[in-house]
Amino acid sequence: MRAITVSSFGGPEVFEVTERERPSAGPGQVLVDVSVAGVNYMDVYQRNGATPVKAPFAAGVEGVGVVAEVGSGVSDLTVGQRVGWFSGGQGSFADSVVVEAARAVVIPDDVGDEVAVTALMQGVTAHYLATDAYAVQPGDTVLVHAAAGGVGQLLTQIVRIRGGKVIGTVSTEEKAAAARAAGAEHVLTYDDFAEQARRLTDGLGVAAVYDGVGATTFDGSLAALRTRGTLLIYGTASGPTPPLEIPRLNTGGSLYVTRPSIAHYAASTDELRRRTDEVFSWIAKGELTVTIGGRYPMSDVVQAFTALESRRTTGKLVLVP
Repeated sequence: MRAITVSSFGGPEVFEVTERERPSAGPGQVLVDVSVAGVNYMDVYQRNGATPVKAPFAAGVEGVGVVAEVGSGVSDLTVGQRVGWFSGGQGSFADSVVVEAARAVVIPDDVGDEVAVTALMQGVTAHYLATDAYAVQPGDTVLVHAAAGGVGQLLTQIVRIRGGKVIGTVSTEEKAAAARAAGAEHVLTYDDFAEQARRLTDGLGVAAVYDGVGATTFDGSLAALRTRGTLLIYGTASGPTPPLEIPRLNTGGSLYVTRPSIAHYAASTDELRRRTDEVFSWIAKGELTVTIGGRYPMSDVVQAFTALESRRTTGKLVLVP
C-alpha cells in the first residue's frame, strides 16, 4: 500500500510517498481503509520535530474510512462501519491504517466523509474551546483569530450557537467574506486589532481571545481583553509565543491565560464521543456548516502543506488516497 513517511525533520518537502506492507489490527485496534485524511498543524509540528514523535515516522493523524479488520478485545466496532479518528491512528496518510479502537468514533450515515473529517480534530477543538476552556455565555463578545480558517469558522459558529458574538481577524478580503459567512459580526485585519476590538466593545475589551496564531498576535491578544478576560493560546501558526511576565496579568485586569490541548479535553473515549456526537448533531440540524478549503490527492501532500503553512487557505484541507 502507499503511505506518506518522514525520514528527517524539515519543511513540506520531506514528505515522501512510499510503499509499505499493509498492517494488521492488534488487540484493541481496528484496521481501517482510509477514505479521506485531514491536513492539520499537528502534522506540521510532528514534521518539524516539535513533538515527541521521532523520525523516521509514518505521517498523518486524522482520517475517515471503513473498518476492514477488528482486533481482539474490540466489541463496539465492526467490519464495514465508517469511523473517524484524530488520535490513535498515526500514519493516516496512507491507503490503510491501524487505529486504536478507543479513539475511533462512528460516523453517522447522514454525514459524508469529507464533512466528517472536518468535524474531527478541528470540530472537537472548536467545541472544547467554546464550551469548556472558556465556556461562552449568552451576550459574550469574543475575539477569534484566523476566523476564516478551519477551526476559526467552526469556532465562530459554535460561539454563535451558545449566544455569543464574534470579532474575527483575517489577512485578506476573501478571508473576511468567509469569516462573515461563518457569523462573525465584525471582521478586522491584524493591524491594531486590539484597539479596534476595544472600540467595538465600548472600551471594555472582549471576554476571551481564541488565538491559534501565537507569536505575532500574543501582545495584542492580551491588550484586547476585558477585566478578568481569558486568553486561550491553542496553536502557534506564526511561531511560539514570547515569555509572559506574570505581573502583566494583574496590570491587564486580573487576566487569565491558558494553553489548552485537545489531548486533555478529549482524554477519555466517553468525552471524545460526547464532543463528536454534539458536533455531528449540529451539522445534521444545519446549525454548523463545514468548509472544505482544498482537496489534494495523496501524491500532492507537499502542495497541500505548502498551502496550509502559507496561511492563504480557508476552511479544511483534505488528502484523498
